[in-house]
Amino acid sequence: MSAGEAEADLSEDERAGLELIRESGGIHQSDFWKELDITSRKGSRIAEHLFELDLIEREDTVYNGHNTYYLEPTARDLDFAMLMAGDMLSPFIGEEEVNSNSNAFSQWLMNLAYEEY
Repeated sequence: MSAGEAEADLSEDERAGLELIRESGGIHQSDFWKELDITSRKGSRIAEHLFELDLIEREDTVYNGHNTYYLEPTARDLDFAMLMAGDMLSPFIGEEEVNSNSNAFSQWLMNLAYEEY
């Protein structure tokens, strides 16, 4: 089942939960259900279902002294378009410092400037 098909079958609460996770970029499950104004049990079931559908990532963590999960959108939900200029990846990726006078940076900027939207 594709992500689009999986999303089409979500309940209203599951859609709201997925949207919250995507908008926040990640949230602790203990805050997740509070933000949705639902019970912790229902929040856990929603998070588990979204995880089973591969719509979110769920990682064990300790938060405020309690065991919980950290919920994040899956990588396919992230938009990398802002890192691209034509077919060139930003020179900022993987570099600690980028020389603004470098050829790679200049080429990337030129591609960005001439890219059609």
